[in-house]
Amino acid sequence: MAGTFTSGDRVVARIRSTVMSKKRIAAWISLVAGLVLMAYGAWSFFFAPLVSPFATLDVTLTIRTLDKYSFSRLRTRTYFPSALQMIKVLKKTPEFSSYVFMFTSDGKKVSGQMNLPNKTGKLPVIVMVRGYVDKEIYATGVGTKRASEALAQHGYITIAPDFLGYGESDPESNDIFEARFEKPVTVLNLLASVRMLPQADPKRVGIWGHSNGGQIALSVLEITQKNYPTVLWAPVTQGFPDSILQYVGELPDSGAYIKGELEKFHIRYADDEYSVAAHWDDMTAPLQVHQGLADEEVKSKQTKGVADGLKKLGKSVTLFTYPKEDHNFNQGSFATMMERDLQFFDGKL
Repeated sequence: MAGTFTSGDRVVARIRSTVMSKKRIAAWISLVAGLVLMAYGAWSFFFAPLVSPFATLDVTLTIRTLDKYSFSRLRTRTYFPSALQMIKVLKKTPEFSSYVFMFTSDGKKVSGQMNLPNKTGKLPVIVMVRGYVDKEIYATGVGTKRASEALAQHGYITIAPDFLGYGESDPESNDIFEARFEKPVTVLNLLASVRMLPQADPKRVGIWGHSNGGQIALSVLEITQKNYPTVLWAPVTQGFPDSILQYVGELPDSGAYIKGELEKFHIRYADDEYSVAAHWDDMTAPLQVHQGLADEEVKSKQTKGVADGLKKLGKSVTLFTYPKEDHNFNQGSFATMMERDLQFFDGKL
């Protein structure tokens, strides 16, 4: 009938009305989107040369590459075990055999020296951490050989990493601070790898460190908060970056380059996140410390001050001093020190 709507007509009308409404909504959306794009284009034209909306993200990803080495980050990450592969025989004696070994630390090859006692059964392990040695004179075993052989003769497996950039290891980082911060990570990965050695008892592991190796050992103890019985010979105990600045005067440029790099570091990072001196209370391991009173590299006053401070915090620390000894303990006290070290490790492991 003319002028009336059938039910079908009403449906069609509703559909047309809905379509028209959607078209109007789409048109409004297109208009608003166009205005937004025009506004962003105008903003980009006038302001993009000065400030990028992604600048903060770019800077964070580019210049904070050392965050992963902060003590708080290292404490929460996972350390993956690696096979300890013997690649060369260095020495064989009735008491032990000495090898160059290789393992993997964060995807990089690290070589070192391992002494395996000629004994059966599961044996205790001492991870040996040397101090600073010039690359020009370094050879696998330098800085740990005397002590490691004495320990091996008494039934201890000793494992001494060369560290990146030394021995047959992969190169270290070109960043002077990353090269430094990689060293505790190497030891942490090595500790995780001890259980891969068939002769080793992973429940009986200690640490030995000399000079800057002492600071690396202390860093590991603070990061892990584990009870690794530890012996330190003339350890560097200053916090970061004082532990670096103390020795820069010996460099050809009197430390100008390192001081410049430290200025950049201070802009991006907090020193305490990388400093043993800020985390003394995190240590749980017992310490035995040896210090020569004639040491010109590590002052006995500093070592005694740290030992006294740790005792006040309730830590287990025994300090032995030697009146005539130098930094490398070449003045006749070696036998006494090793006897004390063996008593310490025997009692703890």
